[in-house]
Amino acid sequence: MELALYIVAALVGGLLASAVRLPPLVGYLAAGFALGALDAPAPDGLEHVAEIGVVLLLFAIGLKFDARTLLRREIWLTASVHMVLSTAVGLGFLGLLAVIGPALVAGEPLGGLALVGFALSFSSTVLVVKVLEDRSDATSLYGRIAVGLLVVQDVAAVVFMAIAGGKVPSPWAFALVLLVPAARPLHRVWDRIGHGELQALFGVSVAVAVGWGLFEAVGVHGELGALVMGVLLAKNPRASDLSRSLMTFKDLLLVAFFLQIGLHGIPGLDEVLVALALLAVLPAQVAFYAVLLWAMRLRRRTAFLAALVLANFSEFGIIVAAVGASVGLLGDRWVVVISLAVAMSFAVSALLNRRGVELAARMVRLLPHHSTAQLHPDDRLVDVGRADALVLGLGRIGAATYVRLRDGYGLSVVGVEHDPARVAELGEQGFEVLRADATDVEFWGRVERAGQVQAVVLAMPFHNANLIALARLHAAGFTGKVAAVARYDDDVAELRRHGADAVFHLYGSAGTALADHAAEVLMFREGAPHAPDPDATQGLPPG
Repeated sequence: MELALYIVAALVGGLLASAVRLPPLVGYLAAGFALGALDAPAPDGLEHVAEIGVVLLLFAIGLKFDARTLLRREIWLTASVHMVLSTAVGLGFLGLLAVIGPALVAGEPLGGLALVGFALSFSSTVLVVKVLEDRSDATSLYGRIAVGLLVVQDVAAVVFMAIAGGKVPSPWAFALVLLVPAARPLHRVWDRIGHGELQALFGVSVAVAVGWGLFEAVGVHGELGALVMGVLLAKNPRASDLSRSLMTFKDLLLVAFFLQIGLHGIPGLDEVLVALALLAVLPAQVAFYAVLLWAMRLRRRTAFLAALVLANFSEFGIIVAAVGASVGLLGDRWVVVISLAVAMSFAVSALLNRRGVELAARMVRLLPHHSTAQLHPDDRLVDVGRADALVLGLGRIGAATYVRLRDGYGLSVVGVEHDPARVAELGEQGFEVLRADATDVEFWGRVERAGQVQAVVLAMPFHNANLIALARLHAAGFTGKVAAVARYDDDVAELRRHGADAVFHLYGSAGTALADHAAEVLMFREGAPHAPDPDATQGLPPG
């Protein structure tokens, strides 16, 4: 009965949030607080389901993450300085609050207030990754930077929990380094698995049993283990396929995580007022992110996009507060306060990032402009040379389109792809590929020579990414032809409404091509003297 109540509450909350154009997760949070206020009994195992959801989320992050990113100055230095500055601002703000309203802070010692500031210095891995996935920006430059900063923050939280007494690693923890060579047999097992449910089960087993289970067994935080296992498997060519196969399962389990946040206690008026007041810290944190990333020679827009997507408090802040309260470093009421502040920050962040791209474009004037020579190498101008056509997104469909335009039609083609591993792989195969984010509002403004481009093909795997790129093309004044690929009928209609000249239904086109080839084989078998050319039946030249 309790399970049914929670499922229905989550559904209603998600529907209401969607109705006011907020992410469903805001509705799940509201449902959790409502159930907590009604003192509804939690279903058995809700906490474990929520934990597995977070484990799978971090495993999926690891599958997309290049560990070498953490060694970059814009990641480790920015994250470290930002945590120090945010903790100091949080401590100063709470000190001011103690002077203005002593009852609100309730005589918490200086060390406890510093711990609250530290807990609020993190950004939410769950929310940020969801926003990036919805925008198809997880592998864009600002997305990779944001995820890198989150990983450093999560590691800092895990280190604190170990030092504070939440978890004391056993001497066997040093044996975890053996997971690095142990990843090789896991890759071999994976290579023998197909693309169905067995691959998804393999991913869950590695994340939960090997990552979370082994790390917990030796006294290290299990979520860190899931992230590590994802990173160790990230080089496998099927990593993105596994991440997609886990996506729906992971998202469903994360509903339990958001519901659970509301069950940390029933907030009183004082707790609500303090949580609301703590939201005043967010603008300072956004400013710190933006200025620090700009100081690392990133474009102003890249810095502000990353800063805006990180404009929230973290679920790890709740965990840090809970550990601090359990060892007497912090009063128990602060777990409720921080839980409320995290939930409220999620709603604020969702509102901000609904128009994050537009806000970043407006905010660039707040910082001085870098010259091209000063910019980070990954953030400089893009040169498409004398290309006749651009293919945006070089997955299987995009790469096949590139080859057909180049070899079948003799066009000069340039591919645009933001996955660095894919760029390197295709470059070795003779493709002319630019590493860039096609959904970037300034992408066309960064193109040095694009006057000759007559056609653009939108072949990115996510519909939203193709829509955003189409809008960017029109906003930049592109007058050539635009073709796109879509999986579903409503996606085809939406792309056409937004001005695509030609939209190809992926499944429908595959069926037509399959019928043409089947007919060709059949006619050759029957001895037909002139089998029809399937390209000719589609109005395309042979070859």
